[in-house]
Amino acid sequence: MSDPSDSLSDSPQTSPPLWRQLQLTASALASIRGGVSGSVAFEAVEPGLRPGVQALGFQVLRWLGRAEALRRQLAKRTPPPAADALLCTALALAWDADRSPYEPFTLVDQAVEAAKRNPATRAQASFINACLRRFLRERDELVAITEREPVAQWNHPRWWIERLRRQHPRDWQRVLTADNNQAPMTLRVNLRKTGVAAFRQGLAAAGLQSLPVGASGLQLERARPVAQIPGFAQGECSVQDAAAQIAAPLLLSGLAPRQGAPLRLLDACAAPGGKTAHLLEAAGSVAIEVTALEVDAARSRRIDETLSRLGLAAKVLVADASRPSDWWDGQAFDAILLDAPCTASGIVRRHPDVRWLRRESDIEQLALQQAMLLAALWPLVRPGGRLLYCTCSVFLEEGAHQIGAFLEHNTDGRLLPSPGHLLPQSGVNARGVPDNALGDHDGFFYALLEKLPR
Repeated sequence: MSDPSDSLSDSPQTSPPLWRQLQLTASALASIRGGVSGSVAFEAVEPGLRPGVQALGFQVLRWLGRAEALRRQLAKRTPPPAADALLCTALALAWDADRSPYEPFTLVDQAVEAAKRNPATRAQASFINACLRRFLRERDELVAITEREPVAQWNHPRWWIERLRRQHPRDWQRVLTADNNQAPMTLRVNLRKTGVAAFRQGLAAAGLQSLPVGASGLQLERARPVAQIPGFAQGECSVQDAAAQIAAPLLLSGLAPRQGAPLRLLDACAAPGGKTAHLLEAAGSVAIEVTALEVDAARSRRIDETLSRLGLAAKVLVADASRPSDWWDGQAFDAILLDAPCTASGIVRRHPDVRWLRRESDIEQLALQQAMLLAALWPLVRPGGRLLYCTCSVFLEEGAHQIGAFLEHNTDGRLLPSPGHLLPQSGVNARGVPDNALGDHDGFFYALLEKLPR
């Protein structure tokens, strides 16, 4: 899913009619409830309608817990899937007039029209109309009743809320609040082609205001499609969250080539190539050779596209990082970046479907996969070399607990100064991460491991 399109102001307001957009939004919601990722669900919408539908869909997913609680107050039985998706779509968009993209009365009218025009919901049109008209009459009372339900209040599954409360007792409410806000669009300036100040001036000249974040980042005041960003097509910048921009500088800092040989680096789970590119950009004048792995061939092509746009080169392999015997040439790496598969619980602002697709059992399964990758890649690091483990997760099993267990079983490793868990936060008053002026950012975990010399 693309962040720049998460903006109702950039989507058509008169064509197509709102009822049609609501139909398509409800269809996407039904697909997501059936286990389809949001990226796939919205990709199925024809391109001309996709930005507006995705913007509505993102808002629905952010307030789906509230919508489902309201629907339970309005209907004794759960309606058929298509009708329920349309009803919850309307309720998620209309429950709070201050957040609603349209007047609640307009949304109700158009939702009923959407029901009448769809064979899958036509039989329930009167029922949907009755529920929504009652909602308009009793909105304040109904919202107050649902306020007592944690899932409605926080718009996350109950298990997610409870786990966050246990693991981050001081910050869990801030994390859940941030998850329900729209994420900013942050750029990473390609320092091989331009400087941060010069690029920022170019943005300002094009009417795009920005705020510096980190060493090479600029957070846009307002998201824009990449085609409207000066210099993007020429490789002068990339879209990358401020927290993700920590990886390359952290891994490279203080890492010097041995005896004049190029640094050998591995990006073990590289698609779509943002961190691979950043490693090459951040190396500056240091000679560097990067191998980028991706197990999925289609996703691997995205790495090539990313590097081509930026004017960079790496050795891109379609391979499983957990099976080095299939692809490793036997020469140890100076450093490895392992951006491991995870629950993506730290990037819910950008992918609001994740919270509804994940199951609590996924955490244990993914933690096992992460441990397997660590075990497979650690022998490939030279003595004195490094491995940077990171996940875009807020759960301890995929961060601090994972690394604690790794170090218990690998006495030849030590933890270097690392950010640890960076919890997502939103807004101009967000607390900055110590020593990293990131401000508004996604949730990540970082652990920089050094292999002790023999």
